[in-house]
Amino acid sequence: MPIPPTDTELQFEKQTTCPLCAAAGIVPWHTDVFREYLRCENCELIFVPPLYHLSRAEEKAEYDLHQNSPEDEGYRRFLSRVFEPIHARVAEASSGLDFGSGPGPTLSVMFEEAGHTMAIYDPQYAADTAPLAEQYDFVTASEVVEHFCRPADDLARIWSCVKPGGLLGIMTKLSLDQAAFAGWHYKDDPTHVSFFCRETFRWLARQWNAELEFVGNDVVLITAGAVA
Repeated sequence: MPIPPTDTELQFEKQTTCPLCAAAGIVPWHTDVFREYLRCENCELIFVPPLYHLSRAEEKAEYDLHQNSPEDEGYRRFLSRVFEPIHARVAEASSGLDFGSGPGPTLSVMFEEAGHTMAIYDPQYAADTAPLAEQYDFVTASEVVEHFCRPADDLARIWSCVKPGGLLGIMTKLSLDQAAFAGWHYKDDPTHVSFFCRETFRWLARQWNAELEFVGNDVVLITAGAVA
């Protein structure tokens, strides 16, 4: 049933700052029969308030429905959208980390087949945090950032794994205007709680003093500054 306006107003009062930039300028963006969505006027992140977040067990039940594997050629073609631009920009035999590798790690396999050394991390399926203590020539996060309940902390964690001069490759659907958001299928996944637009990534790159490049409609490349 639809969320009563009084509940929406109450939750809006509780959510006072953006989970990415911590700004206080939060405005209602959209409400459907399942959740509400708020938008930050500073970094333009759209996010779902914590009231509607799934538990860790509920999240895993959703992820377990995914049947992805390196043997799936369709899945490889999908991942090639982020694999190809990264592979074209990094040196031979580079070191990489696939953050959020999922139940059937595939992107890491593709990079290994191309001659790179890969580590993986996933909070549900490959939860050993030892790889997060290292730095890499490149880090990938494919269909990951939209799941972040605490995007400021999670993105800082990922960025700490990128070497000076290294590359972070993110694949996620970019949010558009308010009218398009209302009919957007991407928001309907209950595990998707953070939605980024181009301006959000521009804000993030400025905070990191990094170079930003958009490839196609859903790939974002962020290059760390080299040590002087």
